[in-house]
Amino acid sequence: MLDIKMILGSREIVEEKTHQRGASINFDEIAALDSRRKSIIQEVEELKRQRNEISKQVGQLKREGKDTEALQQQVKDSAARTSELEQQQKTVEEELQQALLVIPNLIDDSVPLGKDESANTLYRTWGEPTKFSFSPKAHWDICVDKGMLDFERGAKISKARFTLAIGLGARLERALINFMMDLHAGRGYQEIMPPQLISPASMMGTGQLPKFQEEAFCCERDDLYLSPTAEVPVTNMFRDEILNISELPLKYTAYSACFRREAGSYGKDVRGYIRQHQFNKVELVKFATQEGSMDELEEMLLEAEEVLRQLKLPYRVMTLSSGDIGFSSSKTYDIEVWLPGQNTYREISSCSNCKDFQARRANIRYRNEDGKVVFAHTLNGSGLAVGRTLVAVVENYQQPDGSILIPDVLVPYMGGLKKI
Repeated sequence: MLDIKMILGSREIVEEKTHQRGASINFDEIAALDSRRKSIIQEVEELKRQRNEISKQVGQLKREGKDTEALQQQVKDSAARTSELEQQQKTVEEELQQALLVIPNLIDDSVPLGKDESANTLYRTWGEPTKFSFSPKAHWDICVDKGMLDFERGAKISKARFTLAIGLGARLERALINFMMDLHAGRGYQEIMPPQLISPASMMGTGQLPKFQEEAFCCERDDLYLSPTAEVPVTNMFRDEILNISELPLKYTAYSACFRREAGSYGKDVRGYIRQHQFNKVELVKFATQEGSMDELEEMLLEAEEVLRQLKLPYRVMTLSSGDIGFSSSKTYDIEVWLPGQNTYREISSCSNCKDFQARRANIRYRNEDGKVVFAHTLNGSGLAVGRTLVAVVENYQQPDGSILIPDVLVPYMGGLKKI
């Protein structure tokens, strides 16, 4: 969430950066609501001041034995008006809060400008696209042929875009989860096993609500949401808390199943294991100082990349443009892995610096070197999306005889198995 003082004090800049995202926000309405709020507060304070003065007069007149009925009626009338105004203030503040909650984060000055993903820029590449002496197959053919994934039975159990991982498919996915968690934990990230049913307050804190409510699976009876990503529970660990600057940056890694309706993507990636309603992901989350968060973003990106480097999977890193960046992010890098069966790079991780946007919503603060309490900067990244990593391994390690080699770093996690 953006600070209302900053919005109104730097309105031209905020409007320009919001426009660069392609977002349409009624800033006149926001300014009017804030003006109304201030006007009400001022009137309430004046009424309270007047009431205090009248009360003093009433006390003096009573001591003198004089009639105070008229003045006491003024006190009652003033109290009634104050109560009415305070209710109006509450309504206006709620309307203002809702208006502020749908304003996206301001993009960092280093973000490329453009209306959509076509304006994303290449940051770096690693490895060359895998070459084959035969025509490589897509994972949906390989995994079905080998009984690793069952799309039809997954849909029968639930509905489309729910998939059964079976046998060595399930084993490979579990191996990837354990490998990723071990890697990140060994590089200074503390492991978390978070709840996967999330309160509305937590969803609000990271920006999933109210903007993306239609994307979430909701357990209405319990007023809880299925976690769309471990970013949500892990970031909300410190909601309404003040962190110790000496401990920053705090670094966490968490595995969780993720649940998303994908309401805005029907007809996109309908085949295969790329876009599922339920999928596994290993997440990286950081809490950083305001001065150090951009350096922490670069480090987080390298940590996510390390997974692909150890798996020896070629990839590229893209800097997302203003028209493609996520709602809560100020700057995002996407890691895209090479998928030979589809002859393209596909996103496998997003690493984002949200600066103080989420921290304002969740009230996550720290006391800086001057002793002033300020909002922390929050960062998150996929380290990695597990199902998509399985897809990348299957497609890049397929052999002419139809077998799949197991990447060296995964062999211990596969019980010594070197080939499927």
